Amino acid sequence: MELVLPWPPSVNSMWRNIVVGGQPRTLLCQEGREYRKTVQRVIRRLAITEGFAGRVSVCIHACPPDHRRRDLDNVLKGALDALTHAGVWADDSLVDSLLITRGQVKDAGLLYITIEALPEVQSALPIDEQPKAKRAEPTLEF
Repeated sequence: MELVLPWPPSVNSMWRNIVVGGQPRTLLCQEGREYRKTVQRVIRRLAITEGFAGRVSVCIHACPPDHRRRDLDNVLKGALDALTHAGVWADDSLVDSLLITRGQVKDAGLLYITIEALPEVQSALPIDEQPKAKRAEPTLEF
């Protein structure tokens, strides 16, 4: 699956912390909710009716909106959570391989995303029949 998404809000501003009834809560900010809706519209427009059921590989080519210094890892959380919310997969914990690269500046910023299903990897032996690793006793030398 290949798709193009707008630049997400910074992870540093996407959530806000409040106290309700003496209990702290973390809420998605308005900008974050709008980003989720935008990603849902993109997925709907692509006519994707069924998400990935298993493990996936995700490649993101991030083209920032301007030349400011920014951490690439701040792009990941908002984009992956929005894809989860849009039903691309059940949970972003299914992402086993993740690559992000920085591209050229583009007006408003864009994410070029490729998602591929990974083959199921199974052990030759059931877990309860796999050999147990022996632990070496630590040696302390002073």
